[in-house]
Amino acid sequence: MPTEPTFRARVVEDLAAIAPDDWNACARAGGAPYNPFVDHRFLLALERSGSVGGRSGWAPAHIVLEDEAGLAGLAPCYLKSHSQGEYVFDHAFADAYERAGGSYYPKLQVAAPFTPVTGPRLIPAPGRDPDTVRGALAAALRGLMRQTEASSIHVTFASEAEQQALVRSGFLPRVDKQYHWRNDGYGSYDDFLAALASRKRKQLKRERREALADGVTIRHVTGSELTEAHWDAFFGFYMDTGARKWGRPYLTRRFFSLVGEAMPERILLVLAEAGGRPIAGALNFIGDDALYGRYWGALEERPFLHFEVCYHQAIDAAIARGLARVEAGAQGEHKLARGYRPVTTWSAHAFADPGLQRAVADYLVRERAYMAAVTDELEAAAPFRHATEGVAPDA
Repeated sequence: MPTEPTFRARVVEDLAAIAPDDWNACARAGGAPYNPFVDHRFLLALERSGSVGGRSGWAPAHIVLEDEAGLAGLAPCYLKSHSQGEYVFDHAFADAYERAGGSYYPKLQVAAPFTPVTGPRLIPAPGRDPDTVRGALAAALRGLMRQTEASSIHVTFASEAEQQALVRSGFLPRVDKQYHWRNDGYGSYDDFLAALASRKRKQLKRERREALADGVTIRHVTGSELTEAHWDAFFGFYMDTGARKWGRPYLTRRFFSLVGEAMPERILLVLAEAGGRPIAGALNFIGDDALYGRYWGALEERPFLHFEVCYHQAIDAAIARGLARVEAGAQGEHKLARGYRPVTTWSAHAFADPGLQRAVADYLVRERAYMAAVTDELEAAAPFRHATEGVAPDA
């Protein structure tokens, strides 16, 4: 009988200690589509810029799994002292545990920081059996939880297969929803509009006209066109939005310079300009099959400019690039009216305290039933024409 592999797990506190080619080969193992947020360059830019590490509350604690044949798997992991920048909210769990006399922090977070995008979390090396490696990484995470006296482990925005593997290892499953635009073979934005009900089609055309009134123009900047002047402008937008929504923006100015230098071919900056100066912008990252909208900001309030820069321009770019979908970030039912559809996201959670594990398990059963019902209702409210409806002429 074949013997079970014997794995060794170690913790790496500086991503630079892992060779970029090794990390990225794991992230692309098994033919997985390229995901920019588990690219070594993206994660290293977070560390080198001080966006994570230091006093940020995100202490890198990446898991490296090895055996006699070498590298077997990886997990991007952080020891956290708060629950900010995660988008799968556990504040209620933390509050309840603290009221009961427990200490919820530190906790372990397996994620791409500040990034509500599904991607690899328990990552096997090329040629390794995914289920075996995922099981070993789950065990390594439990070992790290004991070693650090963390209250819990949270693997967020994982794939459905990763969540299932974690459930087999005793983790609790959690689901949430986002809104993604799906490219059903459209050749142009007008083709997409033709798939909508007439009233919705007219609404989006009006939005786009009004957003571009009074001399507003749109530029797409990518690759070698990106300059420090672009990042200066965008950081101003980001700081304005972050200060209003979060209180303290997560990313430092240096992050944008570093990531722009490291992976410019994977960045699309959409800028709105008026009178020759940038007034708003949206930062997108480009995957193999998706465009990921991440940050937005504006220095002027203009009707529908947010929808134009973030959603309509992203659809234009995805169609032009032949991408299968646009992922426009967390939350936001307003995306539904603009052709973005509800999709399920997955996470998995484990708690050191058996009492907290039981309480959260009970809560998540009820939450999953609620989320399933809400997602069905939202899908039914999508703005697309029914099969029997013709394409009515617009007024």
